[in-house]
Amino acid sequence: MHELGVTFKVIENLEAVAKENHLEHISRCTLRLGEVSTVIPKLLLDCWDWAIKKHPVVADCELVVEQIPALTYCEDCGKTYSTVQSGKICPHCGSEHTYLVQGQEFMIKEIEVPDDAPVGNEEQTEE
Repeated sequence: MHELGVTFKVIENLEAVAKENHLEHISRCTLRLGEVSTVIPKLLLDCWDWAIKKHPVVADCELVVEQIPALTYCEDCGKTYSTVQSGKICPHCGSEHTYLVQGQEFMIKEIEVPDDAPVGNEEQTEE
């Protein structure tokens, strides 16, 4: 199950963003996940729920997964179609001259912090 490794990589990236921006906590992370990315959303969420308890910056951080549908393009007829439904053979013309145009993505789309969290390189000064 590589979802655990993926989870730790996402947490590592979030911790780096938090450190760079002087944040103590991240409250929500939105991922964009391609339909044929080989990452199973249910397993990813299970790993996430277990792993965040071990990292204070993301403790109780909500993970939202947005799925990107897999689309394939046919070079012969110029149409796109659902990869999962039809595979490599174009359902419009029967051609095998096709390639995947989207659906393998795995990216952090958005990171949210609590409303009261300082953001950026804010320095405390005493007056």
